[in-house]
Amino acid sequence: MLAPQRFFITGCASGIGRHAADVLIAAGHTVFATDVRLEPLQDFAAARPWPTDRVHCRGLDVRDPIAWEAVFGEATRVMGGVDVLLNVAGYLRPGYTLECDPLEVDRHFDINTKGVVHGTRVAARHMVARGRGHIINVASLASLAPVPGIALYSASKYAVRAFSLAAAQELRPRGVALTVVCPDAVRTPMLDLQLNYGEAELTFSGSRLLTPDDVVRAIVDEVLPRRPLLLALPRSRALLARIADLFPRTSHWIEPMLRKIGRARQRRMRGEAA
Repeated sequence: MLAPQRFFITGCASGIGRHAADVLIAAGHTVFATDVRLEPLQDFAAARPWPTDRVHCRGLDVRDPIAWEAVFGEATRVMGGVDVLLNVAGYLRPGYTLECDPLEVDRHFDINTKGVVHGTRVAARHMVARGRGHIINVASLASLAPVPGIALYSASKYAVRAFSLAAAQELRPRGVALTVVCPDAVRTPMLDLQLNYGEAELTFSGSRLLTPDDVVRAIVDEVLPRRPLLLALPRSRALLARIADLFPRTSHWIEPMLRKIGRARQRRMRGEAA
């Protein structure tokens, strides 16, 4: 069991972020839970209920560097410091490159990439001053191998991985660890959104879909105690992604098979949802 720590988490209104907050709170940690959608976050916190002496819910638009300064500053005052930043907030809308709206380019990079960069910068200054801390940035297996149909998401997460790996080398000598977590498709509202997009077939091509608990348990059991540079999961699918990253042309050979598998699962899940 980890000693009680103070967590700052983004994207807590749903999905991985909400489950992470729930698990960490149940384990006795103190959590500063944030999301751009504050009302559903507060509703969930009240329904659980989360203990008000150890949980603080605030609105945060991760695209806004000024908001990051203000909200993270409040967290350090309220909790007496932040031991772990967990950057979870993300955005995805499937679409082929030729058809994508320019606004979608901005949304993907502003939320997925710039949001992580802003948060890492703010947290790093606080943690370096204290001489300790851990930043965990959630990317995706799409940051290891590009996924046609969600090219903007893939590119934004590639940037998250590259930034995280470089920043980790800068921060480690100053006592701060940085880990980038790269999960495959996870059963969250973000995945549900992709059910009705043929462009997203490859998202559903894995042997099984991860759950938020799979990702959070990996963070709790492996990332927090061991502080690896990168964790990709599941390992079998991560190996395939790494091969595609090293040898990009292999994607052309295996894509038809994976697309067929993904299309069948997507249709089945769409039928179940209906």
